[in-house]
Amino acid sequence: MRTYEVRTHGCQMNVHDSERLRGLLEEAGYVRAPEGGQADVVVFNTCAVRENADNKLYGNLGHLAPVKAKNPGMQIAVGGCLAQKDKATITKKAPWVDVVFGTHNIGSLPVLLERARIAEESQVEILEALDVFPSTLPTRRESPYSAWVSVSVGCNNTCTFCIVPALRGREKDRRPGDVLAEVEALVAEGVLEVTLLGQNVNSYGVEFGDRFAFGKLLRACGSIEGLERVRFTSPHPRDFTADVIEAMAQTPNVMPSLHMPLQSGSDQILKTMRRSYRRDRYLKIISDVRAAMPDAAITTDIIVGFPGETEEDFQGTLDVVREARFAGAFTFQYSKRPGTPAEVMEDQVPREVVQERYERLVALQDEMAWDENKKIVGRSVEVLIAEGEGRKDAATHRLSGRARDNRLVHFALPEGVERPRPGDMATVEITYAAPHHLVADVFGSVRRTRAGDAWERAQDAPAAAAAPGVMLGMPSIGATPLEPATGGCQVG
Repeated sequence: MRTYEVRTHGCQMNVHDSERLRGLLEEAGYVRAPEGGQADVVVFNTCAVRENADNKLYGNLGHLAPVKAKNPGMQIAVGGCLAQKDKATITKKAPWVDVVFGTHNIGSLPVLLERARIAEESQVEILEALDVFPSTLPTRRESPYSAWVSVSVGCNNTCTFCIVPALRGREKDRRPGDVLAEVEALVAEGVLEVTLLGQNVNSYGVEFGDRFAFGKLLRACGSIEGLERVRFTSPHPRDFTADVIEAMAQTPNVMPSLHMPLQSGSDQILKTMRRSYRRDRYLKIISDVRAAMPDAAITTDIIVGFPGETEEDFQGTLDVVREARFAGAFTFQYSKRPGTPAEVMEDQVPREVVQERYERLVALQDEMAWDENKKIVGRSVEVLIAEGEGRKDAATHRLSGRARDNRLVHFALPEGVERPRPGDMATVEITYAAPHHLVADVFGSVRRTRAGDAWERAQDAPAAAAAPGVMLGMPSIGATPLEPATGGCQVG
């Protein structure tokens, strides 16, 4: 059987799309290439938001050119946001690429690969609108205990630094019944935690005319038996309403964690960015969330050095960081993105100024996060044990996972205690805090879970786990009424 490898760059949406690409390939008869082995088909799922995305892609394609020359049956495919943006440019710069597909037609990959093989020439297919909602496609999920669930794709905002709306299209919402059916199917397979996913997740419902749909969806998730943790990303301050805060606070399995992109603490820069909120509105949201959920961990996105940013503007950002006391932040130095309005704006900030401001921001944010994490020392927290969270676990003899508030926790396991599995829950006491993680050297207990059972089955029977029958691609269930929800790149 032919083998495949999917290489992912970019945001959570791309990570989830790559799960669908793996599902499509496995349904078509491909198998995942062994670790370190050379795959027969290499798929790049690209990002157009991150800096030097195109250089990285063409560098990787250049490295594969001699490999492919030695393996005539090998195929290379490029999809994702950069493919949507550059279209036929990719095959001109890298003519050894066999398939180019866009964000709107990831389901076409197996057919395009076969067509390229038979025709012995590159196939480029870029649609300008979604042909089928991606969640109807088969999915090879990476985790048996935690899963992404898309509630929408696309974005209706016009932020001047972002090209995502041009590449993903306008927002398309799934019906509540479809979303809940997927969540229920995942829980039946052993999943304990879902993250509701959208480019602007809390504007969910705009397409079918229900501005309260997202809050209703959160409450409906609360009635799904066996679903222990619900998260969502990324919201937009413009659409973040009181009913969503209430739903978070009143629904036990919705976690006390919130990622709320700030981007800048200057009203003038927010206006230039076309962010439809201002500093006071943002801080009011943070205040309301903390009033309803005092222990909530709030994280954010911040861009430093946007065109026209003065030292006074930057000081406004630092002031918000001090007042909001974020548990964490994804901080970015502004760089031009082709195709965005900000690319041609005047008053571009010199690179050395951006670097110096960035370093000050990171130092302040680390200080704030460390202070907030120190408040957790001495508390008992429940940790969902995960794979891949602790890169030094083998050296430190610890396990790692996320607390309910999404903080990363590394913990020690006493001698004589049976080693828990990824997907199991551990209760531990925090003994040390760092800016980006917590350590627990006081162990409490382990709760074995259905998710741990699912992980164990996947290890014991990898061939069965790879069978298309266990992949979750949810069929459309028609024009679902709106009522069921009531009963139930860095892009934000």
